Amino acid sequence: MPQNRTLRLGTRGSKLALVQADIVRSALIGNGQPCEIVILKTSGDRIQDRSLADAGGKGLFVKELEEALLRDDIDLAVHSMKDVPTGLPAGLTLTAFLPREDPSEAFLSHKATTLAQLPQGAKVGTSSVRRHAQVARSRPNLDIVLLRGNVDTRIRKLDEGEMDAILLAYAGLKRLGLQARATTVLDPNVWLPSLGQGVIGIEVRDSDADARDKLKFLNHQPSEIALACERAFQSALDGSCRTPIAGLATVNGDSLSFLGEVLAPDGSDAASASFAIPLGNSAVAAAEKAGRDAGLALKPRVAKWLTL
Repeated sequence: MPQNRTLRLGTRGSKLALVQADIVRSALIGNGQPCEIVILKTSGDRIQDRSLADAGGKGLFVKELEEALLRDDIDLAVHSMKDVPTGLPAGLTLTAFLPREDPSEAFLSHKATTLAQLPQGAKVGTSSVRRHAQVARSRPNLDIVLLRGNVDTRIRKLDEGEMDAILLAYAGLKRLGLQARATTVLDPNVWLPSLGQGVIGIEVRDSDADARDKLKFLNHQPSEIALACERAFQSALDGSCRTPIAGLATVNGDSLSFLGEVLAPDGSDAASASFAIPLGNSAVAAAEKAGRDAGLALKPRVAKWLTL
């Protein structure tokens, strides 16, 4: 392939997705690599009348991007890693992960500063099975309602009074310059986020060694290590898109800590796993093994929630 080729960067067309794509494009151009953005509409963007679980899962946000990669219509796809299934299509690989943004959840409300302060029967909007279960566990007397759409749409529905509160990824708010809209930022070690939350990942074709080489400088190893652990935990559990799974891996120097949980969909029960390990010389492999072992050890205790 020509060494000076312009890389075609595929992305969803939402405002947040375009901001994330531009972070990657700007970094490539700043490194002397020409790059152009190609906007693709995904199934997850088109389907707005039901939850992602009912529509087929969060993988709907990456399916069309991966198909475009395999057709050679684009050279790289930029994803929010919380949306990327653990099993990639044959011929594709994740090649770089950007530094993780704050993985916390943001609580937004005009009526309360915390979930605990909401009145009984208050409407809390989300389309996430994980958030639904976490809210139901914390406040079973709230009314959890479907909330789809991009960040602006969700905030508008809150502002117009359709919801009394919503939960969003704080990383997305920060990237959009909307962090001031967060009423409260929840402690991620108490209110565990989606696996992969806050990380931007780049996917390419296995056969495109040139693109992989040009993207190497973007990879942030601590984020890669944390993602290896979280995705191995998720893969070992092998839950359905209706299974509420949460977790967070944190790299501190040469050590890795992890806390993960699986919840009953109605929030009535939960089981967790945690560990802290030294990473050694093969940090990514060690993180992956530890995450997988934790998932396999937890799986028998949560089997009834994995097949819903």
